[in-house]
Amino acid sequence: MGNIVNDFTINIATANGTGSQSANLILLESLFGMGVPASGKNLFPSNISGRPVWYIIRVSDAGYQAPGDRTHIQILMNKDTWQEDLESLEPGSVVIYNTDVKMPVERDDLILYPVPMTKIARGLNPKLSKMIANIVYVGVLAELIGLEQVIIEEAINKQFKGKERAIELNSEAINLGRSFVKENLEKSDPYVIESREKDPNGFFIDGNEAIALGSVFGGITMLSWYPITPSTSIAEGIIDYLPKLRANEEGKVTCAVIQTEDELAAAGMVVGAGWAGGRSMTCTSGPGISLMSEFIGLAYFAEVPGVIWDINRAGPSTGLPTRTQQGDLSMLYEASHGDTKHIVLIPGNMEECFEFGWRAFDIAEHYQTLVFGFSDLDLGMNRWICKGFDYPDEMDRGKVVHTQEELDAIENYGRYRDVDGDGICYRTLPGSGLDPILYRGTGHDEDGVYSENPDVYVANMERLKRKIDGARTTLPQPILREEEKKQVGIIYYGSMENTIQEIDDILEETGLSVSQCRVRSLPLSPVVEEFVASHEFVIILEINRDGQLYGILRKELPIELVPRVHSVSYSDGIPPRATMYADMIQEKIQEVRGGFE
Repeated sequence: MGNIVNDFTINIATANGTGSQSANLILLESLFGMGVPASGKNLFPSNISGRPVWYIIRVSDAGYQAPGDRTHIQILMNKDTWQEDLESLEPGSVVIYNTDVKMPVERDDLILYPVPMTKIARGLNPKLSKMIANIVYVGVLAELIGLEQVIIEEAINKQFKGKERAIELNSEAINLGRSFVKENLEKSDPYVIESREKDPNGFFIDGNEAIALGSVFGGITMLSWYPITPSTSIAEGIIDYLPKLRANEEGKVTCAVIQTEDELAAAGMVVGAGWAGGRSMTCTSGPGISLMSEFIGLAYFAEVPGVIWDINRAGPSTGLPTRTQQGDLSMLYEASHGDTKHIVLIPGNMEECFEFGWRAFDIAEHYQTLVFGFSDLDLGMNRWICKGFDYPDEMDRGKVVHTQEELDAIENYGRYRDVDGDGICYRTLPGSGLDPILYRGTGHDEDGVYSENPDVYVANMERLKRKIDGARTTLPQPILREEEKKQVGIIYYGSMENTIQEIDDILEETGLSVSQCRVRSLPLSPVVEEFVASHEFVIILEINRDGQLYGILRKELPIELVPRVHSVSYSDGIPPRATMYADMIQEKIQEVRGGFE
């Protein structure tokens, strides 16, 4: 039997509240420490302690980061999902299971490694045996696949950050797991780990932490927030970074942080602070955006800058609050009542989460409008490898009038008068001593005076549209990966970036020539239209039910290009599996074209 090296998927089935997250992160960090490309997906419950948790680790020398199409190594710790997890395995799969759970393993087509993990843990510390048992499986797996002990020790030290007793206890538990394998089990599976050259500049970070850090570097001065999964860790990250990065000489933090009574209040504070000249922000998920809708409309019409991050979870209603989706895109683009169109930034990796974290403030002040950051639970709450950040040099505060001389130099100044023809007006700030400091959310003319004149209303709405449309070429532009033969084009966005190359490779193996276009912002760049025009057949690939970007494209593309675009959209709350989406793309091609010659 030949070895299968650095190309397999591990599924760890445990229960919420048993400390398994620490164990799983030690595994992930150990793989990273050995230079092995790996990604982790945490599928956790939205309810109380004790409910099922799965952690999926994809090991792939090719750099594939999707969960994988099958489980090669299954670790069984949770009796509640025991039978379900067993039945899902293909013949030949490996099962490492805790015999102390007292559940049967009634399959003779699997490679079995029985281990009394709870008993081993009790021998080490009876009071903490439930948690220590999870560390035991780290040792068992490490011995079976060949994880280096010195690397594991480094991961333990990093996980527990100087807590000597915890470090000692976990190290001993892992050693006990290793010893049990050496003394009682014979390896009979092909899966092994081999070291690779490690990027010395690489590190693990989740998307929410990267956004938080980017926001701090972007000059945030007011954070209002209300807890909601999966965005809460953005606020917590900002709060954690502020004393380290944004304290004055007296040690006082130079950013106000307010946990509000609800999402509506948080949005109202963003508008108020933005009007006052602050760089204001809140973070939420889809249900919060729904509640913020009235203030979103006010900010758009009164032209108040601010930033709102939506970390998408599966909806509608409460939906699946701990699962991932791209179901909020169209809502963000046209949030609030009436005719609105908003700027939306859509990161696809950790570097962009950081960059868009600070850039959102520049864009909001430049265009004097709310800017939405759009991520999802998969990108936001799972750890991803990052190669480092590019830090901002200076702020773009847009058309802010600072002095009387500047104000006098503007011919016929009015708060809502378009002097330069780009739809963006000049503004003064409270406390500057300059008049007028005027913003209005009702009908208004160019001077900000209340008006119900139909012509005035139409002119104002057309200017607002021109302002936002003017951002199409200045916002982060699409990332293109084009083939010379422009046969099939795939347009996608956000966290699909981490699955797209595997999808591409699967399709290319069938003989198709596949190009990629990753959208990074709304409104859409002209580059997207050019991409559609240059390809025979274009798929809009999304993690939602209704094909929301597809709908936006159908509205905005020239009518002659609309027949070229086709929707492949699917959402079950699980991060996308490459084979599933590749199959759906091929089915769509067959359905519409009957294939390519």
